[in-house]
Amino acid sequence: MTESAVPIAKAGPAASISPTASISMERTAERQSDDPVRGIMLIVAAMVFFSMSDATAKFLGQRIPPIEVVWLRYAGFTILMVPALIRHPSRLRSAAPLLQIGRGLGLLGSALFFTSGLRYLAMADATAMSFVSPLFITALSIPVLKEKVGIRRWSAIVVGLVGVLIVVRPGTSTFNPASVLPLLSSVSWAFGIVLTRKMTQGSDHTVTTLAYAAITGLVVTSLILPFIWEPPSWQVVALGGFIACVSTTAQWLVVLGYRRASASVLAPFSYTQLVWSSLAGFLLFDMIPDSLTLVGASIIIASGLYTAHRERIVARQRLAGSA
Repeated sequence: MTESAVPIAKAGPAASISPTASISMERTAERQSDDPVRGIMLIVAAMVFFSMSDATAKFLGQRIPPIEVVWLRYAGFTILMVPALIRHPSRLRSAAPLLQIGRGLGLLGSALFFTSGLRYLAMADATAMSFVSPLFITALSIPVLKEKVGIRRWSAIVVGLVGVLIVVRPGTSTFNPASVLPLLSSVSWAFGIVLTRKMTQGSDHTVTTLAYAAITGLVVTSLILPFIWEPPSWQVVALGGFIACVSTTAQWLVVLGYRRASASVLAPFSYTQLVWSSLAGFLLFDMIPDSLTLVGASIIIASGLYTAHRERIVARQRLAGSA
Protein backbone atom coordinates (compact mmCIF):
# COMPACT_ATOMS: atom_id res chain seq x y z
CA MET A 1 0.00 0.00 0.00
CA THR A 2 1.30 3.38 -0.92
CA GLU A 3 2.30 5.34 2.14
CA SER A 4 0.52 8.38 3.38
CA ALA A 5 1.66 11.17 5.61
CA VAL A 6 -1.20 10.15 7.86
CA PRO A 7 0.26 7.31 9.93
CA ILE A 8 -2.26 4.59 9.22
CA ALA A 9 -1.66 0.91 9.67
CA LYS A 10 -1.18 -1.69 7.00
CA ALA A 11 -4.66 -1.40 5.73
CA GLY A 12 -5.58 1.79 7.44
CA PRO A 13 -7.03 0.82 10.82
CA ALA A 14 -7.35 3.89 12.96
CA ALA A 15 -5.88 1.92 15.81
CA SER A 16 -2.44 2.81 14.55
CA ILE A 17 -2.97 6.54 14.24
CA SER A 18 -1.02 8.59 16.73
CA PRO A 19 -3.50 9.58 19.47
CA THR A 20 -2.53 13.24 19.28
CA ALA A 21 -2.75 13.15 15.49
CA SER A 22 -6.18 11.51 15.55
CA ILE A 23 -7.55 14.14 17.91
CA SER A 24 -6.04 16.85 15.69
CA MET A 25 -7.73 15.29 12.66
CA GLU A 26 -11.02 15.17 14.52
CA ARG A 27 -10.77 18.90 15.24
CA THR A 28 -9.91 19.54 11.61
CA ALA A 29 -12.94 17.51 10.60
CA GLU A 30 -15.14 19.57 12.89
CA ARG A 31 -13.77 22.77 11.38
CA GLN A 32 -14.31 21.56 7.83
CA SER A 33 -17.40 19.34 7.59
CA ASP A 34 -18.69 16.81 10.10
CA ASP A 35 -20.19 14.18 7.82
CA PRO A 36 -19.66 10.71 9.39
CA VAL A 37 -21.76 8.87 6.79
CA ARG A 38 -19.62 10.17 3.95
CA GLY A 39 -16.48 9.52 6.01
CA ILE A 40 -17.52 5.89 6.50
CA MET A 41 -18.25 5.51 2.79
CA LEU A 42 -14.82 6.92 1.92
CA ILE A 43 -13.06 4.52 4.32
CA VAL A 44 -14.97 1.50 3.01
CA ALA A 45 -14.14 2.55 -0.56
CA ALA A 46 -10.46 2.90 0.44
CA MET A 47 -10.48 -0.66 1.81
CA VAL A 48 -11.86 -1.90 -1.52
CA PHE A 49 -9.01 -0.16 -3.34
CA PHE A 50 -6.45 -1.55 -0.90
CA SER A 51 -7.78 -5.06 -1.54
CA MET A 52 -7.57 -4.49 -5.30
CA SER A 53 -3.95 -3.43 -4.87
CA ASP A 54 -3.12 -6.49 -2.76
CA ALA A 55 -4.89 -8.85 -5.18
CA THR A 56 -2.90 -7.41 -8.08
CA ALA A 57 0.33 -7.70 -6.08
CA LYS A 58 -0.45 -11.36 -5.34
CA PHE A 59 -1.11 -11.98 -9.05
CA LEU A 60 2.16 -10.32 -10.09
CA GLY A 61 4.10 -11.98 -7.26
CA GLN A 62 3.40 -15.35 -8.82
CA ARG A 63 4.99 -14.20 -12.11
CA ILE A 64 7.91 -11.98 -11.12
CA PRO A 65 9.97 -11.66 -7.90
CA PRO A 66 8.12 -9.80 -5.11
CA ILE A 67 10.93 -7.21 -4.94
CA GLU A 68 10.28 -6.39 -8.59
CA VAL A 69 6.58 -5.99 -7.82
CA VAL A 70 7.41 -3.54 -5.04
CA TRP A 71 9.86 -1.68 -7.32
CA LEU A 72 7.13 -1.24 -9.94
CA ARG A 73 4.83 0.17 -7.27
CA TYR A 74 7.43 2.58 -5.94
CA ALA A 75 8.38 3.64 -9.46
CA GLY A 76 4.73 4.48 -10.14
CA PHE A 77 4.42 6.18 -6.75
CA THR A 78 7.46 8.36 -7.47
CA ILE A 79 6.14 9.31 -10.90
CA LEU A 80 2.87 10.38 -9.30
CA MET A 81 4.85 12.60 -6.89
CA VAL A 82 6.88 14.35 -9.61
CA PRO A 83 4.26 17.02 -10.56
CA ALA A 84 3.90 18.12 -6.92
CA LEU A 85 7.68 18.32 -6.49
CA ILE A 86 8.09 20.30 -9.71
CA ARG A 87 5.55 22.85 -8.47
CA HIS A 88 7.14 23.04 -5.02
CA PRO A 89 10.79 21.85 -5.15
CA SER A 90 11.38 23.18 -1.63
CA ARG A 91 9.23 20.31 -0.35
CA LEU A 92 12.24 18.02 -0.80
CA ARG A 93 13.81 19.72 2.23
CA SER A 94 12.93 18.05 5.53
CA ALA A 95 13.35 19.21 9.10
CA ALA A 96 14.16 15.61 10.08
CA PRO A 97 15.67 13.87 7.02
CA LEU A 98 17.12 10.90 8.93
CA LEU A 99 13.78 10.16 10.56
CA GLN A 100 12.08 10.49 7.20
CA ILE A 101 14.51 8.02 5.62
CA GLY A 102 14.12 5.65 8.57
CA ARG A 103 10.36 5.88 8.23
CA GLY A 104 10.64 5.19 4.51
CA LEU A 105 12.78 2.11 5.18
CA GLY A 106 10.24 0.80 7.69
CA LEU A 107 7.38 1.20 5.25
CA LEU A 108 9.46 -0.32 2.45
CA GLY A 109 10.24 -3.36 4.61
CA SER A 110 6.55 -3.69 5.33
CA ALA A 111 5.73 -3.67 1.62
CA LEU A 112 8.45 -6.22 0.79
CA PHE A 113 7.47 -8.66 3.53
CA PHE A 114 3.74 -8.36 2.83
CA THR A 115 4.11 -8.78 -0.93
CA SER A 116 6.39 -11.79 -0.39
CA GLY A 117 3.83 -13.31 1.97
CA LEU A 118 1.02 -12.83 -0.54
CA ARG A 119 2.90 -15.07 -2.94
CA TYR A 120 2.34 -18.07 -0.65
CA LEU A 121 -0.64 -17.21 1.55
CA ALA A 122 -4.34 -16.68 1.08
CA MET A 123 -5.19 -12.98 0.97
CA ALA A 124 -7.50 -13.26 3.99
CA ASP A 125 -4.75 -14.86 6.10
CA ALA A 126 -2.14 -12.23 5.18
CA THR A 127 -4.61 -9.38 5.72
CA ALA A 128 -5.75 -10.74 9.08
CA MET A 129 -2.17 -10.96 10.34
CA SER A 130 -1.38 -7.46 9.10
CA PHE A 131 -4.03 -6.09 11.47
CA VAL A 132 -1.73 -6.85 14.40
CA SER A 133 0.43 -3.80 13.56
CA PRO A 134 -1.28 -1.48 16.11
CA LEU A 135 -0.16 -3.86 18.86
CA PHE A 136 3.46 -3.73 17.68
CA ILE A 137 3.21 0.06 17.49
CA THR A 138 2.17 0.15 21.14
CA ALA A 139 5.03 -2.16 22.13
CA LEU A 140 7.67 -0.22 20.14
CA SER A 141 6.50 3.09 21.58
CA ILE A 142 8.02 2.06 24.93
CA PRO A 143 11.72 1.92 23.94
CA VAL A 144 11.55 4.46 21.10
CA LEU A 145 9.17 7.10 22.45
CA LYS A 146 9.58 6.35 26.16
CA GLU A 147 5.82 5.97 26.52
CA LYS A 148 4.26 4.20 29.49
CA VAL A 149 1.92 1.34 28.59
CA GLY A 150 -0.52 0.21 31.26
CA ILE A 151 -1.78 -3.25 32.06
CA ARG A 152 -4.89 -2.79 29.91
CA ARG A 153 -2.96 -2.14 26.72
CA TRP A 154 -0.48 -4.91 27.53
CA SER A 155 -3.47 -7.24 27.98
CA ALA A 156 -4.78 -6.17 24.56
CA ILE A 157 -1.38 -6.98 23.04
CA VAL A 158 -1.39 -10.46 24.58
CA VAL A 159 -4.94 -11.11 23.38
CA GLY A 160 -4.03 -9.93 19.88
CA LEU A 161 -1.05 -12.28 19.77
CA VAL A 162 -3.34 -15.14 20.80
CA GLY A 163 -5.43 -14.26 17.74
CA VAL A 164 -2.27 -14.41 15.61
CA LEU A 165 -1.47 -17.89 16.95
CA ILE A 166 -4.96 -19.05 16.05
CA VAL A 167 -4.51 -17.83 12.47
CA VAL A 168 -0.94 -19.13 12.08
CA ARG A 169 -1.35 -22.38 14.07
CA PRO A 170 2.35 -23.15 14.61
CA GLY A 171 3.20 -26.79 15.26
CA THR A 172 0.25 -28.12 13.28
CA SER A 173 0.07 -29.62 9.80
CA THR A 174 -1.62 -26.45 8.52
CA PHE A 175 1.27 -24.18 9.56
CA ASN A 176 2.84 -22.31 6.65
CA PRO A 177 6.31 -20.83 7.33
CA ALA A 178 5.38 -17.94 5.03
CA SER A 179 2.95 -16.83 7.77
CA VAL A 180 5.93 -15.17 9.44
CA LEU A 181 6.21 -12.69 6.54
CA PRO A 182 3.01 -10.67 7.26
CA LEU A 183 4.07 -10.49 10.91
CA LEU A 184 7.47 -9.11 9.90
CA SER A 185 5.58 -6.71 7.64
CA SER A 186 3.56 -5.50 10.63
CA VAL A 187 6.71 -5.03 12.71
CA SER A 188 8.33 -3.01 9.91
CA TRP A 189 5.19 -0.93 9.49
CA ALA A 190 5.05 -0.31 13.24
CA PHE A 191 8.69 0.85 13.17
CA GLY A 192 7.87 3.33 10.41
CA ILE A 193 4.83 4.65 12.25
CA VAL A 194 6.67 5.03 15.56
CA LEU A 195 9.29 7.11 13.73
CA THR A 196 6.42 9.16 12.30
CA ARG A 197 5.29 9.86 15.86
CA LYS A 198 8.86 10.76 16.84
CA MET A 199 8.97 13.50 14.21
CA THR A 200 7.81 16.89 15.40
CA GLN A 201 4.13 17.33 14.64
CA GLY A 202 3.67 19.55 11.61
CA SER A 203 7.40 19.96 10.96
CA ASP A 204 7.19 18.61 7.41
CA HIS A 205 4.58 19.07 4.71
CA THR A 206 2.52 16.09 3.57
CA VAL A 207 4.22 16.19 0.16
CA THR A 208 7.63 16.05 1.87
CA THR A 209 6.70 12.92 3.80
CA LEU A 210 5.22 11.27 0.72
CA ALA A 211 8.26 12.20 -1.39
CA TYR A 212 10.74 10.75 1.12
CA ALA A 213 8.73 7.52 1.32
CA ALA A 214 8.57 7.23 -2.47
CA ILE A 215 12.22 8.09 -3.16
CA THR A 216 13.59 5.94 -0.31
CA GLY A 217 11.64 2.93 -1.53
CA LEU A 218 12.60 3.48 -5.16
CA VAL A 219 16.33 3.92 -4.43
CA VAL A 220 16.62 0.84 -2.19
CA THR A 221 14.65 -1.46 -4.49
CA SER A 222 16.60 -0.15 -7.49
CA LEU A 223 19.84 -1.21 -5.79
CA ILE A 224 18.50 -4.73 -5.25
CA LEU A 225 16.73 -5.04 -8.58
CA PRO A 226 19.73 -6.01 -10.80
CA PHE A 227 20.26 -9.19 -8.76
CA ILE A 228 16.72 -10.53 -9.20
CA TRP A 229 15.57 -8.79 -12.41
CA GLU A 230 13.25 -10.66 -14.73
CA PRO A 231 12.23 -8.70 -17.86
CA PRO A 232 8.55 -7.83 -17.35
CA SER A 233 5.96 -7.92 -20.09
CA TRP A 234 3.97 -4.80 -20.89
CA GLN A 235 1.05 -6.43 -19.06
CA VAL A 236 3.15 -6.69 -15.90
CA VAL A 237 4.31 -3.07 -16.20
CA ALA A 238 0.71 -1.94 -16.70
CA LEU A 239 -0.43 -3.88 -13.64
CA GLY A 240 2.43 -2.38 -11.62
CA GLY A 241 1.21 1.08 -12.62
CA PHE A 242 -2.29 0.01 -11.67
CA ILE A 243 -1.07 -0.92 -8.18
CA ALA A 244 0.56 2.50 -7.77
CA CYS A 245 -2.57 4.35 -8.88
CA VAL A 246 -5.02 2.24 -6.88
CA SER A 247 -3.02 2.28 -3.64
CA THR A 248 -2.43 6.04 -3.92
CA THR A 249 -6.16 6.55 -4.49
CA ALA A 250 -6.88 4.42 -1.43
CA GLN A 251 -4.60 6.52 0.76
CA TRP A 252 -6.16 9.72 -0.52
CA LEU A 253 -9.64 8.36 0.28
CA VAL A 254 -8.43 7.63 3.83
CA VAL A 255 -7.26 11.23 4.23
CA LEU A 256 -10.59 12.53 2.94
CA GLY A 257 -12.47 10.17 5.24
CA TYR A 258 -10.66 11.41 8.35
CA ARG A 259 -11.50 14.97 7.40
CA ARG A 260 -15.18 14.12 7.75
CA ALA A 261 -15.38 11.89 10.82
CA SER A 262 -13.45 10.99 13.94
CA ALA A 263 -11.04 8.09 14.26
CA SER A 264 -13.32 6.36 16.78
CA VAL A 265 -16.19 6.36 14.27
CA LEU A 266 -14.13 5.16 11.31
CA ALA A 267 -11.88 2.56 12.98
CA PRO A 268 -14.31 -0.40 12.77
CA PHE A 269 -14.91 0.19 9.05
CA SER A 270 -11.18 0.00 8.28
CA TYR A 271 -11.38 -3.70 9.10
CA THR A 272 -13.84 -4.29 6.28
CA GLN A 273 -10.74 -4.90 4.20
CA LEU A 274 -10.83 -8.47 5.51
CA VAL A 275 -14.19 -8.92 3.77
CA TRP A 276 -12.96 -7.53 0.45
CA SER A 277 -9.68 -9.48 0.66
CA SER A 278 -11.57 -12.69 1.36
CA LEU A 279 -13.90 -12.00 -1.57
CA ALA A 280 -10.98 -11.22 -3.91
CA GLY A 281 -9.15 -14.33 -2.74
CA PHE A 282 -12.19 -16.47 -3.50
CA LEU A 283 -13.01 -14.93 -6.89
CA LEU A 284 -9.46 -14.64 -8.24
CA PHE A 285 -7.51 -17.38 -6.48
CA ASP A 286 -10.20 -19.83 -5.32
CA MET A 287 -9.13 -19.44 -1.68
CA ILE A 288 -11.65 -19.46 1.17
CA PRO A 289 -10.61 -18.58 4.75
CA ASP A 290 -11.42 -21.32 7.23
CA SER A 291 -13.33 -20.84 10.47
CA LEU A 292 -10.20 -20.65 12.66
CA THR A 293 -8.77 -17.88 10.49
CA LEU A 294 -11.97 -15.88 10.94
CA VAL A 295 -11.96 -16.50 14.70
CA GLY A 296 -8.31 -15.40 15.00
CA ALA A 297 -8.95 -12.35 12.81
CA SER A 298 -11.90 -11.35 15.01
CA ILE A 299 -9.71 -11.53 18.12
CA ILE A 300 -6.95 -9.47 16.45
CA ILE A 301 -9.46 -6.84 15.34
CA ALA A 302 -11.08 -6.66 18.78
CA SER A 303 -7.70 -6.18 20.47
CA GLY A 304 -6.74 -3.52 17.92
CA LEU A 305 -9.94 -1.59 18.49
CA TYR A 306 -9.49 -1.76 22.25
CA THR A 307 -5.90 -0.54 21.90
CA ALA A 308 -7.17 2.40 19.85
CA HIS A 309 -9.77 3.15 22.52
CA ARG A 310 -7.19 3.12 25.33
CA GLU A 311 -4.68 5.24 23.38
CA ARG A 312 -7.34 7.86 22.73
CA ILE A 313 -8.20 7.99 26.43
CA VAL A 314 -4.51 8.38 27.38
CA ALA A 315 -4.04 11.07 24.72
CA ARG A 316 -7.03 13.07 25.97
CA GLN A 317 -5.75 12.81 29.53
CA ARG A 318 -2.37 14.16 28.42
CA LEU A 319 -3.96 17.05 26.56
CA ALA A 320 -6.19 17.84 29.54
CA GLY A 321 -3.17 17.74 31.87
CA SER A 322 -1.19 20.13 29.69
CA ALA A 323 -4.07 22.54 29.21
